Amino acid sequence: MSNALTIDFAREGEAGYRRIFARSPQLTSLAAGWDGICFGYDYMPPGETTEVFSLQHTLAIFTHTNQSQIAERSVDGKFHREQVANGNMVLVPARIGCRSRWFDWGGVMFFGFDSIKLAQAVDQATDQTELLPQFALNDPLVYHIGLSLKTALERDGTASRLYAESLSNALIVHLLQHYSAQRPLIRDYTNGLSQSRLRCVVDYIQAHLDQDLSLGELAAIAKMSPHYFSQLFKQSTGVTPHQFVIRARAKELLIAGRLPIAEVAKQVGFVDQSHLNRHCKKLLGITPKMIQNS
Repeated sequence: MSNALTIDFAREGEAGYRRIFARSPQLTSLAAGWDGICFGYDYMPPGETTEVFSLQHTLAIFTHTNQSQIAERSVDGKFHREQVANGNMVLVPARIGCRSRWFDWGGVMFFGFDSIKLAQAVDQATDQTELLPQFALNDPLVYHIGLSLKTALERDGTASRLYAESLSNALIVHLLQHYSAQRPLIRDYTNGLSQSRLRCVVDYIQAHLDQDLSLGELAAIAKMSPHYFSQLFKQSTGVTPHQFVIRARAKELLIAGRLPIAEVAKQVGFVDQSHLNRHCKKLLGITPKMIQNS
């Protein structure tokens, strides 16, 4: 226990990762400004860690493994020798000790968040949101979200903040629903946002299109949790907050007419001009060229 490490990723960032693994991750969200969450990826050689106590809840998602691999892990004093396959996850709640040893090269996506972020996801008190440790476990939704976060960060982390925070909030809610001591009561609403709340949010988005908007920021305007806000906003508008902001930014840039369509596509986060063209046709019923010429 004397050589155990206590890590605060919110304060230490990449330095905390280096204290554990003696190397820097290949990919990290630390410079992307994702609110209250951290994400990283590393393709790691065989190795082991001392016992680590993180002040954040930590999720490890395994990928880029060529075959089922053996790993040894001790979480909260419970030891497992386990098969780790592509897509498996390990969940270690905050302040729970974890020691690991693995014997092959493999990719790991790391996702971390604190207890306040966990509680805010669905407006629950922090003492009602206790996550339970999980050893190598297959959860396709967790794996899919992890890969989506990795792709978003690889393309343009700063431009994908709202998208990444929306994905992260969905992931946190999923963990609460399936891996907590007491599952939160998550209500389903079907009527969308009230007209007054929707107008406040839309007006705020339009007035701050030049800023890096966050999901928590928009949810606070609507005076509700990020989970319920995302759900009700899509019911009201037919698109997610992230899609709505992209559409509004693209339309503003196209109407201004100062940039080529290909550059507009790049600035608002589309893969290419044809992707923007398909998006405009689907959501607006017209092409980017028609918007520029209007």
